[in-house]
Amino acid sequence: MAAMVPLPPVEPVVGWRTSTRLARDHYVRIASNDYSVHPSVIGRLVEVVADLQEVRVTCGGQQVAAHPRCWAVHQTITDPAHAQAAAVMRRLRLQTTRPPADTEVEQRRLSDYDALLGVQDIGAAGIEGVA
Repeated sequence: MAAMVPLPPVEPVVGWRTSTRLARDHYVRIASNDYSVHPSVIGRLVEVVADLQEVRVTCGGQQVAAHPRCWAVHQTITDPAHAQAAAVMRRLRLQTTRPPADTEVEQRRLSDYDALLGVQDIGAAGIEGVA
């Protein structure tokens, strides 16, 4: 029988790593499962690292999510603190919404456009056969 070769001096990298811009729903997807991320980094570039035990998300070197890895399929894993922060941000957004500005718009008569385009008034043109 052949002898086994020794293991390499450095452990192989096991897991998954990517960078993505955090979507408005503040979740990242790993292998068909969605994991919540703190909504304060929506729209920013986050780094997602998943290994056999954990899913971690960082933004600018600061951790914004950590979840135990879920091996079931099509699950949504939500940290209650992330859901609460999203609800607070939504309420604040609705409270600070300003009404639309009252903008005055000039209104022209349709005859101005007729004159500009050289269209004659049908009644004045005297088209034959029209009663």
